[in-house]
Amino acid sequence: MPDHANALIHEKSPYLLQHARNPVDWLPWGDAAFAKAKAENKPLFLSIGYSTCHWCHVMERECFEDHDAAALLNATAVPVKIDREERPDLDNIYMTACQLMTGAGGWPLSVFIDHHGRPFFAATYIPKHTRFGRMGLMDLLPKISEVWTRRPAEVEQAAANVLNALAEHQRATPAQAGPGPKTLDTAYRQLAARFDPDHGGFGQSPKFPSPHQLLFLLRHHKRTGEPLALDMAAKTLTAMRLGGLFDHIGLGFHRYSTDQHWLLPHFEKMLYDQAMLLMAYAEGFQATGDPLFKRTAQEIARYVLRDMTSPEGAFFSAEDADSEGEEGKFYVWTIDEARAVLSEEDTSLFVRLFGLLPDGNFVEESTQEKTGANIPHLSAPPPPQLDERLESIRARLFTDREKRVHPHKDDKILTDWNGLMIAALAQAARILNEPDLASAAGRAADFLLARLRDPSGALLHRYRDGEARIPANLDDHAFLAWGLLELYQATFDLGWLQASLDLTDQMIARFQDAENGGFFFTAHDAETLLVRQKEFFDAAIPSGNSVAMLVLTKLSRLASRHDFSEHAAQLSRSLGQTVERAPSGFTMLLCGLDFALAPGADVVLSGPDDASLEPFLAAVRSRYLPSTLLLKRDQSGELASLASYTAGMCPLDGKATAFVCRDGRCEPPTTDPAKMLELLG
Repeated sequence: MPDHANALIHEKSPYLLQHARNPVDWLPWGDAAFAKAKAENKPLFLSIGYSTCHWCHVMERECFEDHDAAALLNATAVPVKIDREERPDLDNIYMTACQLMTGAGGWPLSVFIDHHGRPFFAATYIPKHTRFGRMGLMDLLPKISEVWTRRPAEVEQAAANVLNALAEHQRATPAQAGPGPKTLDTAYRQLAARFDPDHGGFGQSPKFPSPHQLLFLLRHHKRTGEPLALDMAAKTLTAMRLGGLFDHIGLGFHRYSTDQHWLLPHFEKMLYDQAMLLMAYAEGFQATGDPLFKRTAQEIARYVLRDMTSPEGAFFSAEDADSEGEEGKFYVWTIDEARAVLSEEDTSLFVRLFGLLPDGNFVEESTQEKTGANIPHLSAPPPPQLDERLESIRARLFTDREKRVHPHKDDKILTDWNGLMIAALAQAARILNEPDLASAAGRAADFLLARLRDPSGALLHRYRDGEARIPANLDDHAFLAWGLLELYQATFDLGWLQASLDLTDQMIARFQDAENGGFFFTAHDAETLLVRQKEFFDAAIPSGNSVAMLVLTKLSRLASRHDFSEHAAQLSRSLGQTVERAPSGFTMLLCGLDFALAPGADVVLSGPDDASLEPFLAAVRSRYLPSTLLLKRDQSGELASLASYTAGMCPLDGKATAFVCRDGRCEPPTTDPAKMLELLG
């Protein structure tokens, strides 16, 4: 390892530490970087990425580890490294700027900014030398320096134009009323128009899992009875699980498929993907009864609890696509490698079922040649009688694969992504009747609530290596509040419900746009940036506003908080025409809207003991009821302190009893689980 170390050596971010011994004189984002840029009259060069980003690694090898490129970069700019997962506020702004300036975006994100933080040039991956029409860093830097020093008026004009465009991008006039059922129907039709009936998923390639689209389709089917909505969701869930997107040896899902067939993945594994896919497969099982979906949900949870869980119980962020400098090397197999582990009979079965070929089953993207490597995948679910044998094969291959050089693991703990995983595990625990998953979610929630706080008790965003730091954003509050309320639904522990209510109150106090409704990404007292963004679009990760919509509507019913319902209505009105133009880009938001519009019910269970309530819980598990909420009245009556209408809901004749309520009115109580389901419709 070289002796040189730059200022990143003192950081905690795995991404920043990856660059701490580059010959580039990196600085972290902060006053010191801006002071240096002003003192030396240089622009700042922002390089934004994350530790498991394949093309970030490529640019580092080509440019940032190269002494000639580093020397030129140091001479012409003040280089600043930013971990997009630590500072999503900065990434959101500069990614939006890049998209406005170039029409595209991605990571690594490369942006030159002036001393006010305003961008005047943006790109993504930049090679060292110009090739195939993409300008290289060695050619770009002299041009940037020439414009900066000799034509400052052009820099000023470009920076002012971008700032104006960012401000305009944020401007939205609230509507008289929020979106309604027609918007949900339009989103469904847009998804149907893009659906791939042959391979599942939407569009051609690359194909992303986009689990919130599937959650929306499941709800649309439940609300309307439209059979195609369920078919699209089920076909996509099946295709993803059978394809190479799923890690058939180690379990869990890769980031996305580079092809139309779900065969060749981009191999990194992200915590947020596991969380959202766990929700989609658990709900998919409940809606269809397909055992493949149940098994997949269990396998996602198994992977996360085995490989992505810290000793304290919280969840790590990601695993890289690369090992030994090669993308996917850890995950692919030759037939000879399988044969070295398995018997000839088991090798033959594995090769046949999982599509292995002597010359490899995929074409290398860069060379367009087969390499002999194979991505295990299935063409159809194997017959159940092979389950035990296939699990034995998988376990032996997994044990052998563990001897390989592992991809890098980003072990930082992020509050927002952990909130998603807590919500997913709690939902799966309830749907699959696996209380151990709720226990795992509870351990993570305990860790976040205890350790990711500043001295005043305010939530923090990132924990790593014993240090909790960075003020929490909207996503941290909304996602964790979601996780806590799902934990209440899974365990009926009122402590989780109270914690969710407290966090939601903090979210409203610190992030709400009091004038127009909805929530800003950063708090009222956060660092002042170019613009204060308010995001609604649901990308790989749902937006904070989308999850806030769901949280507010659920908590308004669970705890009779009518003020939350009004905040949700204000949020929906704040969208203006944003969602109406392309509602299929906001499907997590529409899940919250569906919950608000659907004829949902609240079921209050009251019984002499927990065991007596199990038939009612089993009955609810047997049906897909996404708009139904469960509450349990304990013997102490403590629930009534949060939901006063439950005060008199005592067991009938000492028997377990269900009270089904909707729209402020409760049906006559019943001691019959079948009658309860009849009342739920």
